[in-house]
Amino acid sequence: MQILTREAALSLYEAWRTAVTDSALAAELAEIEGDEAAIYDRFFAELEFGTGGLRGKLGAGPRRMNIHTVARATRGLAAYVIKSGVSPSVAIAYDSRINSQLFAETAAKILSEAGIRVHLYPRLMPTPALSYAVRALGCGAGIVITASHNPAVYNGYKVYGPDGCQITLEAARAITAEIAEADYFGNICGDDINIEYIGEDVVEDFIRGASACVPAGGEGELAVIYTPLCGAGMECVTRALALRGFADVTTVSSQSKPDGNFPGLPYPNPEMPEALAEGLALCRKKGADLLLATDPDCDRVGIAVKDGGDYTLLTGNECGCVLLAYLLERRAELGTLPEKPVIIKTIVTTDMAAAMAKAYGAELREVLTGFKFIGEQIGELETKGEEDRYLFGFEESYGYLCGSYVRDKDGVSASLLICEAARYYKAKGMTLLDKLHELHARFGCHAAKLESVTLEGSDGIEKMNAIMKNLRENTPATICGRALEAVEDYKFGVRRVHGKEEKLTLPASDVLKLRYEGDLTLTARPSGTEPKLKFYIAAAEASEAASRAMMDAALEIVLAMVK
Repeated sequence: MQILTREAALSLYEAWRTAVTDSALAAELAEIEGDEAAIYDRFFAELEFGTGGLRGKLGAGPRRMNIHTVARATRGLAAYVIKSGVSPSVAIAYDSRINSQLFAETAAKILSEAGIRVHLYPRLMPTPALSYAVRALGCGAGIVITASHNPAVYNGYKVYGPDGCQITLEAARAITAEIAEADYFGNICGDDINIEYIGEDVVEDFIRGASACVPAGGEGELAVIYTPLCGAGMECVTRALALRGFADVTTVSSQSKPDGNFPGLPYPNPEMPEALAEGLALCRKKGADLLLATDPDCDRVGIAVKDGGDYTLLTGNECGCVLLAYLLERRAELGTLPEKPVIIKTIVTTDMAAAMAKAYGAELREVLTGFKFIGEQIGELETKGEEDRYLFGFEESYGYLCGSYVRDKDGVSASLLICEAARYYKAKGMTLLDKLHELHARFGCHAAKLESVTLEGSDGIEKMNAIMKNLRENTPATICGRALEAVEDYKFGVRRVHGKEEKLTLPASDVLKLRYEGDLTLTARPSGTEPKLKFYIAAAEASEAASRAMMDAALEIVLAMVK
């Protein structure tokens, strides 16, 4: 990332004031005149384009999401599509966020003007529906306008390849090079001669694809409360549940309609208890079995499970292991479990999956953080004619996929999978929480926690880099009395065990994983989409309470190190 001096940033600010014609952006630039800190925050650097595309706060300047940053990125993508030889067509979807539809239509017109065929969803749709459309329509690329679970002041621009996965590192570098040659202030009106709307048949096929990959859990009633958190999940999730006969589904009315302001939701994130407060209140009122919550672009889903007189939230790791157990058990019963099923998880996701895979004779594959790497593994299986071996992929951040019809995490099929698993275990007199306790008794009481340290601005980037550098150079020899056993440094591709080095096979990524005695692990990773440094702590002790206590103690030590 190139960081400008204050003088250069002020000069760029003046250039934008001259070029911007949008009234809202012009007003924002006028409002911050003379405020050097506000100007520098918007102009000290450009939003970085990576495998996750662009993501940032809405507003004026190259460090913000606006029609000009979207237009420039799209010009770069158009040049890449034309030069790379892929199908000259792009599918586009958008969620409920502020300006999502505007950004989607801006991108569509620029691509159309470049002679690229555009397939645009006529209304907001989940991110996995975009992944599906790319492959179903034979597109060379895809775009979805979303900032996932970020606060309302954010938006983003994610790019997909012809395989329906988020773009590879190589493609991201090539597109970045094209973007660098593109102008922020070219024609952003474009034309619509090459734009067509995606038909209802594609939406229907997507929903049926989500249903087809989920094994039925049997008969029985299940009372479900669902909230799309004012996002894009409402239509597809409720249709998928209805298709399977889930009749007792109540939606949280205040969060059912799309609203990019996300009223009452500081973070529209199903990982956060605050986002589930209204849904939980409705659960208690109706005595529901289960709460489902999808994030604004409906690629993640969080749950709360009835626990006596109240409800317990399951983490992404916990829910993922319960769903994995259901798939292994139910498909074995139905005779549809492949001989050597493949399970895929990210390197920051619970190690309990490894114990479960071993017990069931499954192959476990680990990939870097980012669901695109899970999608790539599905693609590799497909190339070998072994796609039927794929069983389940998941990540700790509430992303799940049990079928190969899309190549990204999918809140639609995951919502259905959760409900089928709940119905299956309910018939056995169990809740999903009971199943989790059973898994802990069998495979160890694994606990895991994510703590994010927010570091915004140019100083934040420098501090983040300094913290990672210090952790590498001054790795703690012990944490909570546990001795360091191994260091896995994915940035440099090495694993060090007792002074010996061995190569890691995964691509380079700024991730540092430290393994201590007794299954205590610490992983540090700068976020690729937010100004945050993420710390993942995992522990496995004799009891669930002991695991959580060890995890919390280790996290306290780690956070004290980085202050």
